[in-house]
This record gives sequence, C-alpha cells and structure tokens, in this order.
Amino acid sequence: MARADVAARALLAEFEITTAPVDPYELARRLDVVVVPQDLDDDVSGMLLRRDGRCVIGVNRRQSPLRCRFTVAHELAHLRLHRGRPLILDTDTRVNYRNTVSSMATDREEIEANRFAAALLAPEALVRAAVHQTRFRTVDELVSQLAGKFEVSDIAMTYRLMNLGIISGPAQ
Repeated sequence: MARADVAARALLAEFEITTAPVDPYELARRLDVVVVPQDLDDDVSGMLLRRDGRCVIGVNRRQSPLRCRFTVAHELAHLRLHRGRPLILDTDTRVNYRNTVSSMATDREEIEANRFAAALLAPEALVRAAVHQTRFRTVDELVSQLAGKFEVSDIAMTYRLMNLGIISGPAQ
C-alpha cells in the first residue's frame, strides 16, 4: 500500500471517520488548519501556507464546490506528507500550491497528494462497500451514483474506481 493511502487511512482513523461523505473542511478544522476561500488566479486551485506551527489552506472560491473539496484534501496531504517549498518573502513561510501543473500530477509530491486526496474522500473500504450496495446498469450510472455519495466529481470517481481495479476505464 502506498504511503499516501496509509496516511489517508490514518487520518480517517484518527478522527474515527467511517462514513461517506468525508468532510475535508471539518478535518482541516479538527487539525487546527484554517481554510480561507480566496480569489486566486484561474490556474491555482489552492495553497498551503505554514508558518510558526500554524497552517492556512487557501482555496480558489471561483472553482466548483467539488473541486474545492478535493483541493482541501490535497492540501491536507501536503500538510501530512511534505515539508513544503519555501516562498520567497521576508519570512520563513513555506507554501505548497495546487495549480494547473500540479493537477496534471507530473511531480512526485503532487501525485502523492492527489492519491491521498482520493483515498481520503473516497476511502477504499467505503467505495467497495458502496459498489456492492449500488444498483446500476452501466459504468456511467455507477460512477454518477458513487460520485454523488462521496461528493466528488464524476471524473475523480472514475479515476478512483480505475485505480482500485473496480472498473477498467471510463465508459465508451
């Protein structure tokens, strides 16, 4: 099991979360992380700022609520798994950005943060149980129903189901 999956499971266990949908905003609050909706550039989904033991997640309020949920979960991954990159200011602030490049997941930390976010918002055991409890005729129906239950986008759920080996790919 990948480090991101283990860390997401540990966070869910820490706060005894056993049902969907998982609320990343509530998890942030319980971790004493402030989430601040902001007007960010279109290609920036969010950022994690760390300074003096305090953390703030900035999330682009212009993006869809589902995208914002994933972004908050993604930033929680950086909090739990990565030291952060320095931001050149007159302070020792460290920052992680979630932008167009990071969402394409070409950087190891971004791939890991995306994996953590998926495992946090759609935990494997809950997804597998939901698949068995869901009536569907097509892959699209399954994806749509589970996306609604877990409050993630259809594309995020498609990737989650593919990565769990439940489906082989998007419906044609």
